Amino acid sequence: MHVVRPKDPVVGRVVASQPCLNGRSASFVRHVAIDVSGTDLAGSFRVGQAFGVIPPGEDHRGKPHSVRLYSLACPSHGEDGEGNVLSTTVKRVIDEYTPQEHDEEQDAHHLFVGVCSNYLCDLKIGDEVLVSGPAGKRFLLPADPSRHDYLFISTGTGIAPYYGMIRELLQGPEGTCSSRIELVAGAPYTTDLIYDDVFQELAAAHDNFTYHPVVSRSDIRREYVDRYIERNLDDSFRDFLEDPRTLIYMCGLEGMESGLYRVLARHGLSDGYMDVREPLTLEGHESWETADMKRNVKAGPRCLVEVY
Repeated sequence: MHVVRPKDPVVGRVVASQPCLNGRSASFVRHVAIDVSGTDLAGSFRVGQAFGVIPPGEDHRGKPHSVRLYSLACPSHGEDGEGNVLSTTVKRVIDEYTPQEHDEEQDAHHLFVGVCSNYLCDLKIGDEVLVSGPAGKRFLLPADPSRHDYLFISTGTGIAPYYGMIRELLQGPEGTCSSRIELVAGAPYTTDLIYDDVFQELAAAHDNFTYHPVVSRSDIRREYVDRYIERNLDDSFRDFLEDPRTLIYMCGLEGMESGLYRVLARHGLSDGYMDVREPLTLEGHESWETADMKRNVKAGPRCLVEVY
């Protein structure tokens, strides 16, 4: 980790920037690829890690903008196959301002845009960008991926690391991994499903990979990722979760973590995936409060979590 420190970043160059949503969406999400060849960052990252971006300019205090971390969306061998081109999945932040501190104007409600997300999305092919990293040592694939099967669960841009992991498992230089791979990807609408066309194509080409898009605001069936897994438990997931080979990865909005833990506890599938600490007990899962779960229900050794 931290081969390149934020205080001494290297210069990368944008080599690709393209939308990764299909149809008309209220969101703007881009796949941005950055060439870091010739720097210490080249060949130093692993899928599942993050890298840093230092946007230009100063913050409201007049200090240079601090580093922002973005999940790698490429395999460990990079987008180019040689570890020189890293990538990420960037959603433009566009929101209405809400005061955070007492000394800020309390009735302000102007529109604001995220500093780094919009900077990255605005970059053109050939533009330079200051980058650092990599960061992260737990949300990784095993040293020998063939020894495990995988349940990948995401919401929103939490899909980014799986875009790299699944391509590494199915299209890596070592050949196609024969492990069972299930991807449950949540989004508000079908037009918000990121990399949907790529995952559809991979699922059609590989019998060991199944893609489960889950839409929470559909007119037909409104569903969240944990409820989808529970509804399809006996048909698709129970035997999978009972298998000691299986690992669970969760990436995206924090709320899905407690939802999935409740499902696992309710159906007697918690072994290895979650660690319940006193004063909570596994037997009392029906009375768990979300605030208590944040403190006392943690990921077990077979569950890897990156939530925000």
